[in-house]
This record gives sequence, C-alpha cells and structure tokens, in this order.
Amino acid sequence: MLENKTLMVLAGLVTLAFAWVLWPLFGAVFWAATVAIVFDPAYRGVLDRTGQRRNLAAALMIICILLIVILPALLIIAAIFAELSAVFAGVQSGSIDLHLVFQNAVAALPNWSKALLAQFGLTDLTAVQDGISAALTDWVGSNGKQVLSFGQSTASVFVSISVMLYLTFFLLRDGDVLVGHMKRAIPLRPDVQATLLDKFTAVVRATVRGDILVAMLQGGLGGLAFWVLGVHAAILWAVLMAFLSLFPVFGAALVWFPVAVYFLAKGMVWQGIALITYGVLVVGLVDNLVRPYLVGQATRMPDYVVLISTIGGIASFGMQGFITGPVIAAMFMAVWTTFLAQDKT
Repeated sequence: MLENKTLMVLAGLVTLAFAWVLWPLFGAVFWAATVAIVFDPAYRGVLDRTGQRRNLAAALMIICILLIVILPALLIIAAIFAELSAVFAGVQSGSIDLHLVFQNAVAALPNWSKALLAQFGLTDLTAVQDGISAALTDWVGSNGKQVLSFGQSTASVFVSISVMLYLTFFLLRDGDVLVGHMKRAIPLRPDVQATLLDKFTAVVRATVRGDILVAMLQGGLGGLAFWVLGVHAAILWAVLMAFLSLFPVFGAALVWFPVAVYFLAKGMVWQGIALITYGVLVVGLVDNLVRPYLVGQATRMPDYVVLISTIGGIASFGMQGFITGPVIAAMFMAVWTTFLAQDKT
C-alpha cells in the first residue's frame, strides 16, 4: 500500500516537472493535439487507402495540413502586414484623414447615440486614440515577452510550426497507443472513459469546425463585400471580422456596421444600405444557419458560456485561448453532466 502511494506521488511530481519543461512549447503542443484530433478521421481514411502503413498515412496528412492550413495562413498573415504598412503610410502621408473619417461617422449617428458616446468621451478622436494607446500599452506590458520574441524575428514562429507538425505526425501515427495508455492510467470505468473521450473529441472537432470555419466564412464574405464596395484594406478588415466572429452576440457586425454608417455619413446611400442588407442577410445568417450544421446541437453551448469562456481563454492562454477556453468550458459541462448521471444511477 505504501509502495503504491509513493509511486503515485512520484508519478505526479514527474508529470508536473515534465509539464513545466514543456510549458514554453505549450502553443505548439496544444495546436498539435488539436490538429491531430481534428484530422484523425481523415487520417484513418488515408490509412485504409495506404494498406495500413501508418508512417506513409501520417506523412501524407502532414503534407495536406501544410498545403491547406499552414501555407494559406502564412500568406494571409503576409497580406495583412502589407495592408497594415499601406494604411500606416496613408495616415502618415495625409491621404487617409482619420479625423475627417471619424467626424463623418459620428455626424451620421442619431442624437441619442451621440449623447451616449459623449458620456463616455467617445466623440473626440484624440481621446479615443489616447484610450486605445493606453490599452495597447497595458496589453504589451502584460504580454511583453511574447511581443518581444515575435518582434525580434520570425524564427520562433517557424520553430513552433515545425515542432507542431513534427508532434502532429506522431500523434496521428501513435494516437491509438497513447489513448490506450491514458485509459489505463485514469481510474474510471471503461464506459465512463469512453463517454468522456467521445465528448472531448467531439467538442474539439466541433469547436474547430464550428468556430474557425464559420469565422473564416463570415470574414471572407465580409471581405468580399468590402472589396466590391471599394473599401481600403479589405483583407485586413476581413481578418478582423473573422476574429470578432469568434465572439457571439456581436461578432462581425462590429466591423461592417460602422463601415455602413460611414458610407451613409459620406452620402454613399446605396453602398451603406447594401452593406447593411448584406451584413444582416448573408454574413449574419451564416452563424445561425451554418454553425448548427457544423457543430451539431449536442455539442453547442449557450452563447453566454461561449462568450465568457472565449474572453477568459484568450486572457489566460493568448491566441490559442479562443479554442482552449470553449473546450475547457464544454468539458466542464460534460464532466459534471456525466458525474451527475453516474450519481443518479
């Protein structure tokens, strides 16, 4: 008995030490596990077609992930930086007058909203810029190491991507073996283990498919509308819409609606009305029509849980928190549901 307790304590200490060693690579490990879970069904299909040759099937999946996920993401990031540079250059040269744009947008608002903005000091562009600058300063202060490491070079990004792909290869290839070890280590009945494992994988896949794909779709549709209407830096706005689409309730409307108001303020009535109509009927309905199909009602959480878990996840884990937060919240609900069901029986 004493020997078993000693071994359990030793296993716990070694596990904590190993987690401490891996913590600097948390992002790479997290994304590797997420990608492996999401692409596992596709990997099994490739495995059947390659005659159960695991190394070949895993290698083919890594190539597919590179081509359909990593490379497009890098190209989009490069385009974003190019458009940001163009916007900053336009502001510095005077071709983009932020004060005029801001004044026109405020002037187009109804009186009640102007009074509300005035109470919060949001009708003065200088005050708004000072507030944004202070917020950015606080954010950089709390995330200084990440900002510094990212700003110094892109080498760390490529190292993280390489580690992620390398680990993903082995998680795909040896996933069954690792899951078997985990099941033997967790002191739960096999049926409870199977239930929790199924819910966990379903939640991860649903979160990635439902949140990321819907965000990409909303951002792409919004960016297309901006490009058609001649809005400057359409790719930048599309990415911002995609990111904000991860937050329920408000979502992409935080981007396209102010632009529509700006159009109306400038006297571009048909563009403003067209953007509002398109935003409500096309971009807005994507969340209500496509997300339930991708996520499924069984794994959907209430919008308020998604909102607070997403914000908390980003605050705690950085950018990967928009998946980590909802997944932890969903697993919290799943574990308690399973526990209460077992308690009743």
